[in-house]
Amino acid sequence: MSQIQIAVFVGSLRKGSLNRQMATALAALAPPGFTFKQVNIGDLPLYNQDDDGDQAPQVKRLKAEIVASHGLLFVTPEYNRSIPGLLKNAIDHASRPYGQSVWTGKPAGVIGVSVGAVGTALAQQHLRNVLAYLDAPTLGQPEAFIHAQEGLFDAAGHIGTASKDFLQSWVNRYAAWVTQHQVGP
Repeated sequence: MSQIQIAVFVGSLRKGSLNRQMATALAALAPPGFTFKQVNIGDLPLYNQDDDGDQAPQVKRLKAEIVASHGLLFVTPEYNRSIPGLLKNAIDHASRPYGQSVWTGKPAGVIGVSVGAVGTALAQQHLRNVLAYLDAPTLGQPEAFIHAQEGLFDAAGHIGTASKDFLQSWVNRYAAWVTQHQVGP
């Protein structure tokens, strides 16, 4: 079996982002044969439909990375009870021009971490609604609304012992989801 490439989208630009740390830690839990690569979305211009006919080089790069992937992983914070504008901007760019979305058929997973007790539940629900419209089959269970508490990450930045079994199980289920819905890049 060839290597399965996962395009990872982190919805935060913050240097100390818990979600970027989570994305990196989840990659370390990936089963053999899976590679998780974080996609740069921080350099994208704001989406403007007037640019659909001549997309910026950063947008073309984004779309090429999605096309080359076998699956998608979204690791998102929750801003004002929804997904960050950064992430929505990337989603809009890669879905356009109309009828030329590169999200179609790509199996997706959604997870997020927050200092709030409900994690990123509403952001994840909004993102799932968007992904459903874009025809990206999204893992429904188990849901993972991660509350950032002491010990979530160890000193090396890996998942701490209290959460490791749950998150390893989540990654394994996500990997099985991608394998089940695998589409060629």
